Amino acid sequence: QVQLVESGGGLVQAGGSLRLSCAASGGTFSSYAMGWFRQAPGKEREFVAVITWSGARTYSADSVKDRFTVSRDNAKNTVFLEMNSLKPEDTAVYYCAAGEWRKVLQRLPDYWGQGTPVTVSS
Repeated sequence: QVQLVESGGGLVQAGGSLRLSCAASGGTFSSYAMGWFRQAPGKEREFVAVITWSGARTYSADSVKDRFTVSRDNAKNTVFLEMNSLKPEDTAVYYCAAGEWRKVLQRLPDYWGQGTPVTVSS
């Protein structure tokens, strides 16, 4: 079965950087977009960023677009989220997702990872 496994989360000070990784396995992802979502305690899960299979097109939420960069390594079926200038408000569990581009944009990906927590301290 398809599995998405996130890694790279942890504790970082405000202003610091962190890179998250998501490894996909168990399926063919050549036509899939890969995205990132996050959910803070007491809040709804929100969209962060998405990237096409080719990597030619990306889209990020306004809250992170100037600080976060999404990329992918297709040979390893892995997507990354480079987070810079982190703020305490970025604290959340970050989830990897995969699916058709339009479904990811609609917040309806076909597959979810288990999440990796990110904590940004002041």
